[in-house]
Amino acid sequence: MSTFNLNGDAKSGDETVDDLDDIDFSKLLEKPRPLTIDRLRSLDERSLLTELSTSPPQLRNADNAASRGNDRADNVVSPSLGFNTPRSLAGFESHPMVGEAWDALRRSMVYFRGQPVGTIAAVDNSEEKLNYDQVFVRDFVPSALAFLMNGEPDIVKNFLLKTLRLQSWEKKIDRFQLGEGVMPASFKVFHDPVRNYETLIADFGESAIGRVAPVDSGFWWIILLRAYTKSTGDSSLADMPECQKGIRLILSLCLSEGFDTFPTLLCADGCCMIDRRMGVYGYPIEIQALFFMSLRCALLLLKHEGEGKEMVEQIAKRLHALSYHMRSYFWLDLKQLNDIYRYKTEEYSHTAVNKFNVIPDSLPEWVFDFMPPNGGFFIGNVSPARMDFRWFALGNCIAILSSLATPDQSTAIMDLIEARWEELVGEMPLKVCYPAIESHEWKIVTGCDPKNTRWSYHNGGSWPVLLWLLTAACIKTGRPQIARRAIEVAEARLHKDNWPEYYDGTVGRYVGKQARKCQTWSIAGYLVAKMMLEDPSHVGMVALEEDKQMKPVMRRSNSWTC
Repeated sequence: MSTFNLNGDAKSGDETVDDLDDIDFSKLLEKPRPLTIDRLRSLDERSLLTELSTSPPQLRNADNAASRGNDRADNVVSPSLGFNTPRSLAGFESHPMVGEAWDALRRSMVYFRGQPVGTIAAVDNSEEKLNYDQVFVRDFVPSALAFLMNGEPDIVKNFLLKTLRLQSWEKKIDRFQLGEGVMPASFKVFHDPVRNYETLIADFGESAIGRVAPVDSGFWWIILLRAYTKSTGDSSLADMPECQKGIRLILSLCLSEGFDTFPTLLCADGCCMIDRRMGVYGYPIEIQALFFMSLRCALLLLKHEGEGKEMVEQIAKRLHALSYHMRSYFWLDLKQLNDIYRYKTEEYSHTAVNKFNVIPDSLPEWVFDFMPPNGGFFIGNVSPARMDFRWFALGNCIAILSSLATPDQSTAIMDLIEARWEELVGEMPLKVCYPAIESHEWKIVTGCDPKNTRWSYHNGGSWPVLLWLLTAACIKTGRPQIARRAIEVAEARLHKDNWPEYYDGTVGRYVGKQARKCQTWSIAGYLVAKMMLEDPSHVGMVALEEDKQMKPVMRRSNSWTC
């Protein structure tokens, strides 16, 4: 374990590290100042202005802040209505759940030396805490977005600074030292009543199930830093040398040269939201989509000079290769499915069609009925002789928000969700993956994991937190009615069931057998979804316009014709 002591020196083991020594963080805790520069205004920095201007009428009538929004340039700040009062737009508080949700979210706030620094995973005193009393990087993202949308950026700034400092700690698992850029999975505040001071204790994977480092933490940190900059109009945090270095360290782990023949990232099982053995080792869609989005955010945040210049060039090259690879080989629609069904094998040449030597007989029976005529999605994993055809919600939603998916592909993903509503949404949005693995396959893939039984937890469970990602994707694609319908489904039970972590069953009918109650990101995910629907300009915090320089290589197919 790594901790904090009063002297601010990085330590490991049982030693502690205290304050933020060589960084003058006091200046950063001042209120954000409006930007007076117009730097790095690129294609995606125009936020949702172009999209909203060409979207359906209900989106064009959204808050005019969208027309002023652009990364690092315009001062788009959600007005603060007081610390204890949620943003109040017409109809926003029409449902009694909203006020209850804000009360619950505030109860989850964690303070370090008088400053709010995050929210714990769950406020459930009926169960053993395990690590649910910690601040998780990925879990805090929807909480952070809720606070930003409500005009309360201080907690988000504090969180970004504390986790940045934790990145600099020495990180060891057994006798092996992790890369310098690794971000923690989580941290907690420890109060020593004898010495009367507080320390931070971080987990970089050494305490995690399976001892896997959180690959997604660094990506979420970059994405959240961009959301903070976008929301507040304050670039001083991102421009800080330590933040610039932090971004470079995170991406250096991913852009270093090796034996890779693909631009995707090779990962172990359990390295992301699905943090247990679930057969997502290899090149999981969640990590690839987050990687793509963090690369694009980094282009907006990094200074294109000095040490940042070389990194920017590396990022640009990787983005082009990654977008081509993902759109070509991870995308599945009816035509592509039929092409795979007819694949020849053992092809050896540069002109091979079946480039990964996928055996057609490995196609699962369910996928033929699951694929609607006009739908499509990014499949779970692609590697030599292996394609994981499962649907993963987070990866597909991030693909839309980051514009990894082309406009046609984004539309196809929305078409799929509508066509397969009962399977993916059912009685509680949203399936983390579909379908569940069971029987002998479950034994082999999960190692007989008693928590990931069929239609439970990560194995086909329904996770309310995904509501915010679905809502953002719906708004970006001009389909807010899908999000509104999903929110209504969630409102029927979510508060009554005391905000569970996840639901079980083929349609999400049952509260998860090991689900924590009062789960913070279930609460925050609902609030963010509601606020986005009421003010679609908020989506600009987490959405990026398509980069026209990355030419689409595939288009959605509506027929079987060649």
